[in-house]
Amino acid sequence: MNTDYFDWNAQYEKTHDRFPGYTPQPIIGITGNFGEKGCELAEGYFKSVLKAGGTPVIIPPFEERDALANILDHIDGLILSGGGDMNPLFVNEEPLPSLHGINHRRDLAELLITRLAFDRQIPILGICRGIQIMAAALGGTVYQDIYSQCDGNLIKHSQDLDRSQASHTVTISPDSLLCKIFRKQAIHVNSFHHQAVKSPGKHLKVCATSSDGIIEAIESSEYKSLLGVQWHPECFILNEDESMLPIFAWLVQESTFFKEAKNLHDRILTLDSHCDTPMFFHENICFDKRDSRILTDLHKMQEGHLDATIMVAYLEQKERTEEALLAATAKADRILTQIEKMVAANASAVEIAYTPADLNRLKAAGKKAVMLGIENGYAIGKELSLLKHFRDRGIVYMTLCHNGDNDICDSARGVNEHGGLSQFGQEVVKEMNRLGLMVDLSHAAESSFYDALQTSNTPIVCSHSSAKALCDVPRNLSDEQLKALARNGGVAQVTLYKGFLKKDGEACILDAVEHLNHMVNVMGVEHVGIGTDFDGDGGIPGCASAAEIINFTRRLLAERYSKEDIRKIWGGNFLRIMQYVQSHKEY
Repeated sequence: MNTDYFDWNAQYEKTHDRFPGYTPQPIIGITGNFGEKGCELAEGYFKSVLKAGGTPVIIPPFEERDALANILDHIDGLILSGGGDMNPLFVNEEPLPSLHGINHRRDLAELLITRLAFDRQIPILGICRGIQIMAAALGGTVYQDIYSQCDGNLIKHSQDLDRSQASHTVTISPDSLLCKIFRKQAIHVNSFHHQAVKSPGKHLKVCATSSDGIIEAIESSEYKSLLGVQWHPECFILNEDESMLPIFAWLVQESTFFKEAKNLHDRILTLDSHCDTPMFFHENICFDKRDSRILTDLHKMQEGHLDATIMVAYLEQKERTEEALLAATAKADRILTQIEKMVAANASAVEIAYTPADLNRLKAAGKKAVMLGIENGYAIGKELSLLKHFRDRGIVYMTLCHNGDNDICDSARGVNEHGGLSQFGQEVVKEMNRLGLMVDLSHAAESSFYDALQTSNTPIVCSHSSAKALCDVPRNLSDEQLKALARNGGVAQVTLYKGFLKKDGEACILDAVEHLNHMVNVMGVEHVGIGTDFDGDGGIPGCASAAEIINFTRRLLAERYSKEDIRKIWGGNFLRIMQYVQSHKEY
């Protein structure tokens, strides 16, 4: 017998010796089962997490919303553990005679925590019942009983073997996350279920099946850290079998990236340089709620750890009669007023910011920030004095044009009316310099771009533009433009609009990262940022709303960008120019 084991004072000293130099580990929350004596958890779950390098904590089943949110703010990964059947009423079904025992203490609590964790981009691993909860919470469906609901001859899915032994084979999709985890397309698993996922829903996809076609594993269809398995991988570790440890190692690794991204966002200021949420004001949106009609609201900004966004008054390019120009100016004023009213209605959580110093002050106060911009110089028509009017209203930049030539310049989708900047356009750029307004050349023709670059005495920006070398569309920037912009000290902000990332097929977060990498290679990391174009058709799988902004940071960390580089990309470069432009105003 090891008598040292009982000398707890010696154990205490050994533990104390490790502080403060211990290695931080991601916190993995594990949903507890509920038995006769209350909350309980099979030891394989926490032993597997410990073995994989994580710190496990048990989440008991409860439904108090504030407590659930508080837990989610303090964990880095989530395991949905196995257990009894789910009440079919939660998925609008009546119970079949073959339904087994329902654990009513868990259902609502786990459906809530799964959906809330999904909203926050927390890595999730669902096991047995957990895979079914994942599917139900994210829009999929579940068989109440595969033996009575599935056609054909089923294999035995509830083994009599010891839980640490495998009983059947699953086939893994070759291009799946699960295949990358195990590095093989077939594995042997244990099996203790009579329910299973029927369909995964739009957020998930099937990545493994048994020989009878039953779904054995699902994963994210949106490049997120989501994985569910029908078997019990945690049982193998109890027999010193580490064959299933890669699943837990994957979760711990993803949770580590998530933890690192959260910590980084706490320390840096994150700014989205272009957002079109005002385009939805006519639908009476709720900025203080998680409104499904818009991609940027206070809840999503909080979930995605986004500090600030520049909301623009977007103006479609229409005719340029005197009456139409007056209407355009009035519309721009009306939208800016609507933004101000929306922010004022939520003054405890958000404020209008006018300078980089305002942004830093609001972040320190725990508030979100909205900056103002105008998309399309059509708003000023032919009146140079309107620039001061809008500057006094608080805009920080104006995009010179949109999809069509105006009185200022030619658009990338125009008819080359002026051959670049008009004479009036040159005066506009100079007046913007004088007033401390950033000149934004997204949507501009190449001729307008180079004219503005030559005319401006301060660096210019492209608030939401991507690389033409990777997606050859007129309003993206060529490598020559990117180099010229960098020589001038400007920045180009990668946009998340699918049509500017990929001409054929569905664009995703991987394409946006590829554009950013290319632009960094061409310009240097000091001249690149992100302007999502959320609510203006921006948003892609993997970064589909402000709630998913942190996913981009996780990708940058995986690409081995330094924390300082990520600070520059997430607004540091853009704000450097804003500070320069505002400090060199002449009035």
